[in-house]
Amino acid sequence: MAARDLSKTFEEFESEDLSLETSVPTDFTMSPEPNESKQNKRQITKHLIERKQLIHDLQLLRIELSQKNLAIENMKAESIQRVDELEEKLNDALHQKQILQARLESQLAIQEEDAKKRQDMIKHELLEVRQRQQQLESANNRLREKAGDVMKSLKDLNLSEEKFYELRGMKEDELSLRDYVAVRLFEQTKPLQTEIDQLRMRNKSLDDGEKSCSKQMIDLQEQLAEERQQHGELRVKFQKISLELAEIKSLVKTDNYKVENYDRVKIQRDNFESDQLDVTRQLNVLEAAHQNLLRERDELQRELSTTRQSLALIKQDKDYLSRQICDVSNKSSYTEEKLEQLNRQLEDAKRAREEMYDKYVTSRDEYKREYENKLQEELDNIRIKTNAEIDRLRTSTKEMYERENRNLREARDMAISEKEKMQATERETTTKYEQLLNEFRQLQMAGDSRVVEIQNDLKIKTFEYERAQMVYEEAMKNLKETQIDMEKMQKKNEVLTKEYYHLQTALEKKLVGLEAEISDKTAKLQTYERLEQELDDVVMQAAEVENEADAEKVLFSYGYGANVPSNSKRRLQQSVHLARRVIQLEKANTSLRQEINREKTRTQELADEIKSSNELLNHAEQPYNYLIDSIRVRDQTLNQQKQHIRKMEEDIR
Repeated sequence: MAARDLSKTFEEFESEDLSLETSVPTDFTMSPEPNESKQNKRQITKHLIERKQLIHDLQLLRIELSQKNLAIENMKAESIQRVDELEEKLNDALHQKQILQARLESQLAIQEEDAKKRQDMIKHELLEVRQRQQQLESANNRLREKAGDVMKSLKDLNLSEEKFYELRGMKEDELSLRDYVAVRLFEQTKPLQTEIDQLRMRNKSLDDGEKSCSKQMIDLQEQLAEERQQHGELRVKFQKISLELAEIKSLVKTDNYKVENYDRVKIQRDNFESDQLDVTRQLNVLEAAHQNLLRERDELQRELSTTRQSLALIKQDKDYLSRQICDVSNKSSYTEEKLEQLNRQLEDAKRAREEMYDKYVTSRDEYKREYENKLQEELDNIRIKTNAEIDRLRTSTKEMYERENRNLREARDMAISEKEKMQATERETTTKYEQLLNEFRQLQMAGDSRVVEIQNDLKIKTFEYERAQMVYEEAMKNLKETQIDMEKMQKKNEVLTKEYYHLQTALEKKLVGLEAEISDKTAKLQTYERLEQELDDVVMQAAEVENEADAEKVLFSYGYGANVPSNSKRRLQQSVHLARRVIQLEKANTSLRQEINREKTRTQELADEIKSSNELLNHAEQPYNYLIDSIRVRDQTLNQQKQHIRKMEEDIR
């Protein structure tokens, strides 16, 4: 608007002041002389030419002046536009500076208030902690005194059953701490003591049974040795009697009565031999069953010891995992509280940011309205000033031109200097704004990263908690399975002990019957031997008599034709059976020695495995690793024992 007013004023000035043309020419109508008139005409034409030349030059000057005025107007308009832009930028920069300064002051005030609040809270918390520490120290001293008194009172907690039933009949309020603890301890330890006593009695009974079986086996071995000796003696006697029998056979071939008695005795002898073979078979079966029971008892004892060790390890793992779960739950609760605090701080920062942005928008609108009002007032003032300057310009164009140029140069210099100052202030404000923005972004990024880290830690802790819970559940399952296996083994042990006792009683009964039969047979054998000796004596006496009739009388007088077991075939059969029995016993002895060697190698392998497992246990860092290794070793031992049982069953078959 100011540039348009200046151009109009310049055009009016040119049209008014610089119009040098004369509308009325001078009139020289006189009556001079002709020469003078010629000279005057020449002068007039010259004057007219000069005047036209001047008018032409003046028009050229007008054109140049208008061009220069246009250029000056353009320069003025550009300078005014630049001034307006610089003023706008200056106002924006000042506005931003004020906003940033107000924000900085508010943030500093907020931080100072937060710092004061935190200091007050820390002081208050320190006072509370000190008071709580003093209370805890006093409570700790009291508890230590009480613990000392309780330890003094809980030194001797052994109770008899009479004292236990007497204290149990009393009420819990009437009991002292020592009596109450002693009663609870007695209730907890009594079933364990009874179980230990039962196990000891069972162990003693098994040891006694083992000793009795070993004694019986030694007695049977001694009897076997005695029978072998007797067998050797009988073989010698058999040879002698066979020779004598060969001599006597020729004498008693015609006696039918003797043949009949001989057949009956032979039948009895065969029956006795078959009974003896059955008894020896039963004895072998019982010995094999006894060995199997001893092996199963040893295996059950080993399995019981391994299950006890695994149960103790599982209890330790349970305690360790419970402690770990408590620590993880405490850490997770602490991280959740910290996360809630950080979320609250983040929400407070977001609210403060929104409030600052609202304040910035309102203050910016207010400053904009004030700037527009000031700009309108300045434009009005500029219009008034331009009108006054136009009045002054009409008086002197050249002075105005020079003054305007000078003023424009100064204004340009001032504008440039103000522009540079405003640019510097703008740079400073932008740098400060960028610094504050970077700090805010860093704080926001740090808060976000901290929240992400806490969330990741929480996920890791939850995963570890779930993993520990799974390991705990697996350990509990394994514990239940081991308890079930223990119960099965205990039931199996009870059944086997019952069978063992039943077999032992049956064996004792059979042994008593066999001893009775053996005593009867030994008595019969002695009678037969006595009869054979008498027969030998009679035959020798008859041989000494020269007369056959007298010899027959001697034989009949001593019971010739009685039931005497003097058959060579029977003796040969008996010797063959005894030889077979000896061979069978030797085979059984060799097989038992091989089994003993295999068991020794097996025990050596198991000892090496136990050593390796112990080394693994010593090198293990975590209890559930040890649990896994122990379960793996137990599975391997179970598989090997199953294979061994299968081999033994195949060998038995």
